[in-house]
Amino acid sequence: MIPSGQPSPAHRAAASPPRPDDITTLALGDLAGDADWRRPVLLDADLVVLVTGGHGTAELDFRPLPCRTGTLLRARPGQALRCEGVRLDAVVVRWSATALRGLDVDAGDDLPAHRQLVGEEAGAVRNEVAQLVVDCRRPPGVPAARALLRHRLAVLLLRLALLPPPASAGADAAGQRTENATFRRLRHEVERGYQHTRRVEDYAARIGCSVRTLTRACLAATGRSAKQMIDDRVALEASRLLAATDEPIARIGRRLGFPEPTNFGRFFTREVGLSPGAFRSARGGPPGNGRPPARRG
Repeated sequence: MIPSGQPSPAHRAAASPPRPDDITTLALGDLAGDADWRRPVLLDADLVVLVTGGHGTAELDFRPLPCRTGTLLRARPGQALRCEGVRLDAVVVRWSATALRGLDVDAGDDLPAHRQLVGEEAGAVRNEVAQLVVDCRRPPGVPAARALLRHRLAVLLLRLALLPPPASAGADAAGQRTENATFRRLRHEVERGYQHTRRVEDYAARIGCSVRTLTRACLAATGRSAKQMIDDRVALEASRLLAATDEPIARIGRRLGFPEPTNFGRFFTREVGLSPGAFRSARGGPPGNGRPPARRG
């Protein structure tokens, strides 16, 4: 019997960081910080979530995603996940960054975050996930079992990569290859540097192109300028930290390149439409500057 006040084994496994080559399967509820998903959780590993029953809405980085049987979610480390008011049965496949090292698979980096599987594709993916669940139960110390699990995950991701593109994909995608390559390079550089600089000129220098080229590439890919894209990324990270942690607001601002709290507050309010404190409270966090209230007797 589990002692009162101690987390269940499933929740202990969900809360602890994965081993360097960890691959696990778990239930959707095992990811939650509490049973009601009052706040989002920051993910510490890559996830594929396959909904096997029920319906509801999952929120990934504050974007609502309708879910029902056959819905596939692809989430990445650092994203904020919340399942508000849902009644979903789902299998979660979770793996760390090194789990696929040495295998010819890109970890599904180009997969959409949300997709509704139908027909034969749904059956094939469901079978792969079910087999992963079985293989995760094998003794982890057996080398053959470990190798099988890694290859099983690779097969799942390769199968997902071979799915036909969603019907909503733009018909003119092939004509934007040059601009999209520039956009991908910018996105990569922004991920590396958004905590240190928000200047488009700095990213243009790193990539070796002009500010105008970056802006044109961003407009083609997203409809927003390069400056807007950079600010969007900073605001997203701020939103994640405000909603899913109790870290003081001033410290979050400093992490994101704002030595002065007032500058961070103005930036966040302009980008999101709420002050940092109001946004945190609206997402179920503590009021004030993010410090949890003192315990009573």
